[in-house]
Amino acid sequence: MSSRTFPTTSSSGIVGTDIRVPRSDRPDRELACCETIDHVWHLFVERIGQLVASRRWRIARNGILAGLVAGGVASLYRFCIEEAGSAAVTAYDFVGRHPLAVLAWGGAAAAMAVAVWLLLKWEPKASGSGIPQVKGFLVGRLGMRSVPVVVTRFLGGTGGALFGLSLGREGPSIHIGAAVAKLLSRPLRATREEEDHLVTSGASAGLAAAFNAPVSGILFGIEGLHRSFSPLVIASASTGALAAGAVSTLLFGSHPILQFGTLPELPLSGLWMVLPLGILTGGVGALVNRILLKSQGLARLPGPTGMMIALAVALVAGIVLPQVLGGGESLIGWAEQAATGAGFVALLLLAKIAFTAVSFGSGIPGGIFMPILAIGTLTGAGYSLVIEAWGAPAGNQAILAVCGMAGLLAASVRTPLTSILLTAEMSGSLSHLLPVAVVVILAVFTADALRVPPIYDALLRRMLAPAEV
Repeated sequence: MSSRTFPTTSSSGIVGTDIRVPRSDRPDRELACCETIDHVWHLFVERIGQLVASRRWRIARNGILAGLVAGGVASLYRFCIEEAGSAAVTAYDFVGRHPLAVLAWGGAAAAMAVAVWLLLKWEPKASGSGIPQVKGFLVGRLGMRSVPVVVTRFLGGTGGALFGLSLGREGPSIHIGAAVAKLLSRPLRATREEEDHLVTSGASAGLAAAFNAPVSGILFGIEGLHRSFSPLVIASASTGALAAGAVSTLLFGSHPILQFGTLPELPLSGLWMVLPLGILTGGVGALVNRILLKSQGLARLPGPTGMMIALAVALVAGIVLPQVLGGGESLIGWAEQAATGAGFVALLLLAKIAFTAVSFGSGIPGGIFMPILAIGTLTGAGYSLVIEAWGAPAGNQAILAVCGMAGLLAASVRTPLTSILLTAEMSGSLSHLLPVAVVVILAVFTADALRVPPIYDALLRRMLAPAEV
């Protein structure tokens, strides 16, 4: 601390000895402190500016915007499909009780087939699932016309659901989300790389909104579309899926579309039961892939012929076996707790596979994600009933049905992580991860050993084949 010197004067006017008075250095310290704070603040602002200008921030920002917009559009599509599916069940119940109504149904079905056929002439890439189209765009082999894709998906998918076709909304929701996100690339002035990440965000958002399952949306974007865990892919998939999950939760509530009951924990002593199930679901998944690929010939028939065949099969199914109508949400819930014989479950399983193949092979916009889940659940439930009849412990039908669902999805699509986490997200429990993971791993190994390619990769190769000739 410094000091100042002051002279003193006596009463006689003689100047005396100086007195030293301490001087405070507070102004200097305050000045130094202010300069330090100002320096830190400028560094902070500079760092924020660098982050805002960085590629990762732009991708994350774009992903949030894409997730909000694509999640909203995909949620609207989900609502339309759900309402159309409910109307189909009511309509077939009426047709079954009034045979003359078949004529009216036939006329409406023919008109719908022609309308969808014309839409697909306008936008051929909106046919089928939508996931191969998104994968093709991301590898730079296919284009994407956003508005025609969204319009054709909405109208064609809703029309198919209105007549009860065995098609899912998840693949189309992914395609719709990707197309909507691509529309944002111009106003956001995205580079080609940023456009790809926008599409990834939109696709992840589509699945998250379709299932009310943002974690599954993230993993599918990483594992199912890119098969890459790079930081930028993770950023684009996670921001899109989480933003869409918020929108979907706001509109539909927090519950997922597949709500399982309380799943019992499978003890380690009972883990042997899932080993044959893993091999079984791998074999069934490989068979389903082969049948679905063979069915693609229906779409090559002249005009809307293939679609009319699918609608005729839907009429028979709707009257004789209405359980197989639609994507399969209600069938999954039924198979988990069904108190019935293994023979009837096997009948439903075969009917669902055949009906899905005809519906998907016709070319009508619609996916196979949900039907595959339903087929897997029926496989697990039927297996449970068989081994119970042979003396295995009872009470495990629900957990084995869920294991079958995850195993068949993994065998067909080859997305083991998504398959495992999807079941956890659907059931709201992690207690069954071990048996599910065992089934998934065995199913993937079995499908690989049978040399059957993942369904979406095989479909993409078929789409690219004409362009390569």
